[in-house]
Amino acid sequence: MRRRQWMTAALAAPVLGGLGTALPGCSTGRSSAVPARTEAATGEDGPPPAPREFRAAWVATVANIDWPSRRGLSDAAQIAEIHAILDHARALRLNAIVLQVRTSADALYRSTLEPWSEYLSGVQGQGPGYDPLAVWIEQARARGLELHAWLNPYRAKQSGGKSVPAATHLSRTRPDWVKKYGDQLWIDPGEPGAADHTLAVCRDLLTRYDVDGLHIDDYFYPYPVQDAAKQDIDFPDDPSWLRYVRGGGTLARADWRRDNVDQLVRRLYELVRELRPAARVGISPFGLPRPDLRPAGITGFSQYDRLYAHVEHWMAMGWLDYLAPQLYWPRAQKPQAFEPLMRAWQGLNPLGRHVWPGLFTSRAGNEADGWPLDEIAEQVALTRAAPGTGGHLHFSMVALMKNRRGIADALRDGAYAQAALAPATPWLSAPACGAVSLAREPDGTLRASTTGSPARGFALWRRAAGQAWRFETLPPDGRIPGPSPGEALVLSAINAIGEEGPRASFVA
Repeated sequence: MRRRQWMTAALAAPVLGGLGTALPGCSTGRSSAVPARTEAATGEDGPPPAPREFRAAWVATVANIDWPSRRGLSDAAQIAEIHAILDHARALRLNAIVLQVRTSADALYRSTLEPWSEYLSGVQGQGPGYDPLAVWIEQARARGLELHAWLNPYRAKQSGGKSVPAATHLSRTRPDWVKKYGDQLWIDPGEPGAADHTLAVCRDLLTRYDVDGLHIDDYFYPYPVQDAAKQDIDFPDDPSWLRYVRGGGTLARADWRRDNVDQLVRRLYELVRELRPAARVGISPFGLPRPDLRPAGITGFSQYDRLYAHVEHWMAMGWLDYLAPQLYWPRAQKPQAFEPLMRAWQGLNPLGRHVWPGLFTSRAGNEADGWPLDEIAEQVALTRAAPGTGGHLHFSMVALMKNRRGIADALRDGAYAQAALAPATPWLSAPACGAVSLAREPDGTLRASTTGSPARGFALWRRAAGQAWRFETLPPDGRIPGPSPGEALVLSAINAIGEEGPRASFVA
């Protein structure tokens, strides 16, 4: 095992509020410092490195898939569902939630740029009496969970949308930017003003909300709609295309469409780096690479040719921090087999960004065509066996909440039996956390704190006499559950990009 140097100190640094020294059996009403161990815990005596794995679930708000469970719930009922979802995520030892906050040029947070989503009240533009995203962030952080904000950059109305568009919706304020395609509305990616608007929405969100990441999915140009003869109907972007040509543009139409999407992805990444240097940009595209870059035997839909999404180029340019390709097929489905596709995306990653596959956990249902219970567990095992992966995302949280076919129990007791930190993102920057101090509160509770930059959470190794080390994660409040007298504790603080600060060793 690689040698690790442990923090040594004769006395722990004081935590906020001041520390006193309590006599045995007496309570001063103040916290008392727990001294750090002065010997170095190295080699076989110390715990191993903290386990790392991104364990996330998408929480889809479109069509009320995951939250809120239906339109028109009271504020109290919506907030109760937030707590239930986050409590369940914590109990399963997930470490991140990817929350959909913009489904169709709308908002599930307070916004002056776009109307409230109809999936809250049932009426677009009619909002609740609280700010949902603020509650999600606060409550996720309190449980030691990351919160990534998920936006759809181009969809303006989903086929299941029932509400009349609000007066402030893009389809009414800028109908020249919005195109009807099939039974949905789409923002034309070729309209420069529309791209500027989407980026203004992202700027507003990043400025006002302390999100851990910004996330977009596979909806770029829309999936093709077909006519009665089963032929693709072209997206109706003639006005923006002709304007480009008349302005001297020389790209072929397909290349022009890809460039429109490329520029939005590039500008989005640059915006996040400007406003929140520690926040990660995640993209979750359709699961098949460009046809000429696929493994032998893999066939199917080409997002490069039909969604105009050049994902491989984005990876090469470093316009994302993690890729979550939607590998929504079972291992045995040879034309879209899970493992070859996962390894293909890893091989298209020259800059070493995170590759965390999306898993179709909702297929572990009770219906006749539902996947067997072991399919998702085996896919998780494959992500662990492949170098350079280190995580995955579940679509979607409802399958875990309902414990379909026992999937949540199986993950909690099997693959997720031990907690894990999310992998660090070392190409980003964030202030380092300082040394950890430990205080004993008047009621006997132990609480960790750190100097310097506020911790996003803490890594905790604990060992009772004669037992093996056990790993846990703590939320930012640093409260240690159930310490036993004499139990060995090793703690480190985690900063906003997942880096550990110096480790400190204590005895409870």
